[in-house]
Amino acid sequence: MKKWIASLMIVLFVMMFIAPAADAAASKGQGRGGFMGFIAGCCFGIRAGNAYNEGKEIHFREWCTIIPYVGVVFSIWNGITIAGGTTTAGLASQYGATYY
Repeated sequence: MKKWIASLMIVLFVMMFIAPAADAAASKGQGRGGFMGFIAGCCFGIRAGNAYNEGKEIHFREWCTIIPYVGVVFSIWNGITIAGGTTTAGLASQYGATYY
């Protein structure tokens, strides 16, 4: 248990230095990418990964799909929403341009 906590502390300490550097690189127009770009592409698909790299945020409904069992409910919710004819422009007007 002590090794696990020590490892977690080291990771958090390293992230304190990496996160501002990554944020500075993103603000210079070099794209986002990096670890969060990998997570977005790996867990949410290429559309969400590309949108994240272009400056969009990942919507809460996409985050909820990676939770075991709960993700099925959100996937069905997404399917029902899309079956109703919702477009990206409609989602942007509903949730804001930050996500879509």
